[in-house]
Amino acid sequence: MTFALATAVAAVLNTLALLHLYWAMGGRWGHDAALPRRSTGERLFEPSKRSTVLVALILVGAALVVQLAVRDGMFHGVAGGLVAMLAFVFLARAIGDFKWLGLFKRENASKFSRLDTRFYVPLSLLLALACACISFEALS
Repeated sequence: MTFALATAVAAVLNTLALLHLYWAMGGRWGHDAALPRRSTGERLFEPSKRSTVLVALILVGAALVVQLAVRDGMFHGVAGGLVAMLAFVFLARAIGDFKWLGLFKRENASKFSRLDTRFYVPLSLLLALACACISFEALS
C-alpha cells in the first residue's frame, strides 16, 4: 500500500516538474493561472527561467526521496525524515500566507485564487497527508 502511495506522489511531483520545465522553455498553457495576482490583474512576481527550472529540479528530487523512503537500503531512514519535512512543506503551502494563497487567503477575486481554492490547496493537503503516511511507515 505504501509503495503505491509513494508511486502516486512521485507521479504527481514529476508531472508538476514537467509542467515547470514546459514553462521554463516558453510554454504558456496554464502559466497565467499558476501565479498569484493583485486585484488589479498585476502579477505579484515574474519567475525567471532559472528559478522555474530550479523548482522543477526540486520537484524531481522530492519525487526521488519519496521513492527512496519506501525502499529498503541505507537511505531508507534519512529519506523517511525528508519525506516528513515534505509533509510539513505541503501543509504550509495549503495553509498559505494569509493574503495571496492557501486556505486563509484574503485575495479571492483572481483566477489564481479560485483555482487555488478548488485545486492547489486540496492537492497540497493530499500530498501532505500522503507524505505523512509514507514517512510514518518509513520511520517505524
